[in-house]
Amino acid sequence: MTAVDLREAATTPIIPGFFPDPSVCRAGDGLYLANSSFEYSPGVPLWRSDDLVTWHEAGHALDGDPAFAAGDAAAGGGVYAPTLRHHDGRFWMITTNVSGAPGQLVTSASAIEGPWAPARVIAGIPGIDPDLAWDDDGTCLVSYSSNTAEVPGIGQVPVDLERGEVIGPARSIMPGTGLAYPEGPHVFRRGDWWYLLFAEGGTERGHCVSVARGPAASGPFELCPANPILTRRSTTFPVQNTGHADIVELADGTWAMVYLGVRPRGATPLFHVNGRETFVAGIDWIDDWPVVVADRYEIPAPETAFVDRFESLHPRWISPGAAPSAFASVGGGVTLRPADSPGGAPAMLGVRARDPYWRFAAVTEARDGAAVRVRMDERHWYELRLTGGRALVHAQVGPVAQQFSGEPLAADGAIELRVRADAATTGGPDDLVFEVADADGIHPLARLDGRYLSTEVAGGFVGRVIGLRAVDGPVRFSEARYAPEAAG
Repeated sequence: MTAVDLREAATTPIIPGFFPDPSVCRAGDGLYLANSSFEYSPGVPLWRSDDLVTWHEAGHALDGDPAFAAGDAAAGGGVYAPTLRHHDGRFWMITTNVSGAPGQLVTSASAIEGPWAPARVIAGIPGIDPDLAWDDDGTCLVSYSSNTAEVPGIGQVPVDLERGEVIGPARSIMPGTGLAYPEGPHVFRRGDWWYLLFAEGGTERGHCVSVARGPAASGPFELCPANPILTRRSTTFPVQNTGHADIVELADGTWAMVYLGVRPRGATPLFHVNGRETFVAGIDWIDDWPVVVADRYEIPAPETAFVDRFESLHPRWISPGAAPSAFASVGGGVTLRPADSPGGAPAMLGVRARDPYWRFAAVTEARDGAAVRVRMDERHWYELRLTGGRALVHAQVGPVAQQFSGEPLAADGAIELRVRADAATTGGPDDLVFEVADADGIHPLARLDGRYLSTEVAGGFVGRVIGLRAVDGPVRFSEARYAPEAAG
């Protein structure tokens, strides 16, 4: 048995854009998936699929839940990796809100679309990346990436989900293979063996997937001799940072793996801008060990384009500040009001950038206070802003702020605020090009190097989000459009 042949690696994500840390489960013939959301609200995006390769948005597990106040989360905080499971007729989701009360958040619903029960905090589980598994006698076990010296590596503890309580002592079930940061555990059964799937190496270029097996859900676990079973480290493949996987048995008895990866571009060290995305691979079983078949599935290009006139608020819209409903009113357009959050982010109604190259436009008749921002965090963003009848571009890169000379706007009529990710003219991953269109024509404003809005520069765990903002008073946008552009 050998590790995956990297020359056959898949390069098309099933869920593109900043949708990291995938967890997948099956209920009947249907497949369901959850991602982490960090400081953005609503929390924990949910998906459903009939074929594993085409996924449809199904809402959020933490939408308006008082246990997750996204506005309290600074960049890099909020909701970390969830686990989604279907057990005894209900969906269960458990995750860590690192900006909230210590412990793990758990909620459940009879249908993936909800309504989801108010989340409980299970105290006494210090760490991140919690998993749910039910052993042979029905006891629910939470496995997690521990952050204590007493329980090193992957910890595990029995819990009562209904009461939201720990019911036994925690113990370490896996120190890892010796690589950094064993995390993202998932425990599952196949035949006579229980398996522990986990990530190692950190979520950057050294990321990988390892596996162990044992006679019970609590171990003891022996490591697979072919670990790591998936990694792209030290290669030139276009998908890197692969790891944080979950495994599911399909209705036909075959198995598949979902995992995160990034698509870096540009000059050394390469820059990824859309965050960690969700990919899929097949699984074969050899000698009762999982073997990754990276190119098992033919992945169609996901449909990412949209035109939104805001008759209602589609689940694609998120905010790093207050929940969208706190500052956005929809119906034949969207009216935004300025709002700040304790985490420091001004309210922004945003969508994830989902393609290597794309274009976005927002339509308004305002001449003052309307803005479109491309954001990594509060220290790394570019913004096209209408101020006093002029269009200006502002850039924030760490402690350095710059404003670019603007253009006067036509006195009347609609204005389109436009930004696109275009082919790079330097060694960056792309250029971000800003312009406005009004009754007088199209006005180019600025062309900025995209590397400064990348994870390699900004750090953190998220990807670019393109957002609408009201800078001063209320602002109404009648339409927003997004579409992919051809490479280059």
